Amino acid sequence: MLTGLLGGSFNPAHGGHRRITRFAIDALGLDEVWWLVSPGNPLKSGKDMAPLKARLRSAMEQARGAPIVPTAIEQQLDTRYTVETLAKLTRRYPRRRFVWLMGSDNLAQFHRWKHWRRIARTMPIAVIARPGYNADAMTSPAMAWLRRYRVSAASIRKMGAKRLGSAPALVFLRFDPDPRSATAIRRADADWAKQYRDTPLRDRLTFRQIPGQQIKGQQTKGRDA
Repeated sequence: MLTGLLGGSFNPAHGGHRRITRFAIDALGLDEVWWLVSPGNPLKSGKDMAPLKARLRSAMEQARGAPIVPTAIEQQLDTRYTVETLAKLTRRYPRRRFVWLMGSDNLAQFHRWKHWRRIARTMPIAVIARPGYNADAMTSPAMAWLRRYRVSAASIRKMGAKRLGSAPALVFLRFDPDPRSATAIRRADADWAKQYRDTPLRDRLTFRQIPGQQIKGQQTKGRDA
C-alpha cells in the first residue's frame, strides 16, 4: 500500500483539503491518504481551535466516498513533532510505504521543523503548490538542500511496487489555486463546531473512541523547531 500522509489542524476540514488530496492521489498513484488531524499544533494559537472530535468529524464528512482516512492517531502515539510521528508510523506499519504531503507554505518554513533532514530521509516528500508561497518555498534553506533530490511524480508511482529505499526524494506538484480556507469558514461561522458536540465518534484507523474535548494543555504534532 502506497499511503500519503497529510497533517493539519483541519479546523474545520473543507472541500479544498479533499480536492488537493484527490489530486495527489491521482498524480502519485497513491492507494489512499491518511489525514493526520492534529490534537494541537504549537505553531497555531489555541484560541479559536475547535475540539479534536469536531475537527475529526468534519474531516470524516469531507473524506466520505474517497480513499481518505481521517485519523487522530497522533493522540494515541503521544508524539509532539512530525519527525516522531513518522518514525512511529513507519515502525507500526512496516508493510506500508508512505509519502509525506505538504503545501509549499510548509516547505518555506520546513528548515524550522525539528530534525527536518531526518524527515526527508524517512520518506519521499510531495509538495503541493499554493498561491503566494511558491517563491518563498523555492528559495528556502530547506529547498536549497532538497533541490538535488527532486524527482518526477512518475518515479514516486513506480516506488509503490517496491520498497521505498530512495529517500530523500522530493516531487513538486503544480495545482490550480483553490480559494477555500478554514479561516474563511470560521469567520463566516464561529460556532461551526457546535453541531458535533454530542456526536459519538470512533477513529477509523485506531478504532478508539474520541473524547468530546481536547486535553487541556496538550500540544502534539508540532510542525516546528
